[in-house]
Amino acid sequence: MEDHAQSTTITNKPYNTIITKQRCRQQALLVLFYEICQDALVPRIKNTHMNWILLVFAGLFEVAFTFCLEKVKGLSGLPMYGWYGGFILSLVLSMALLMKAIQTLPIGTAYAVWTGIGAVGTVMVGIIVFKEPATCWRLFFITTLICSIVGLKVVSH
Repeated sequence: MEDHAQSTTITNKPYNTIITKQRCRQQALLVLFYEICQDALVPRIKNTHMNWILLVFAGLFEVAFTFCLEKVKGLSGLPMYGWYGGFILSLVLSMALLMKAIQTLPIGTAYAVWTGIGAVGTVMVGIIVFKEPATCWRLFFITTLICSIVGLKVVSH
């Protein structure tokens, strides 16, 4: 990589691209905009109990975005774009809430609980809404997953 004191560009030889100061400023503005939007979506919360609530909502929005993905199957036109919009909105909200929740919660525990809520919720939506089979083994393992999520909440301090 070449870096000259008087130069206004940096050449990145492996990718054969030129990164200008203007592009760096644009990227810095995008990062700043993202940080502002992130704090506007969900303010910083230091209360651990409140972050558990945010984590539950993040998991529910995960269920919502998987639901939207299922609903878009076989659609075209305006209804398809509506479900894609719901998917994107649910995804953004789920990620924003998860990012806020991990400010005071252990990342491993929070991620396991988030994916567990999403998995259990998605299976339940599949059974109730999409009429997927509710076999004895399927319900047994979903119950095991729920017990594991509750156990993680209890033991994480």
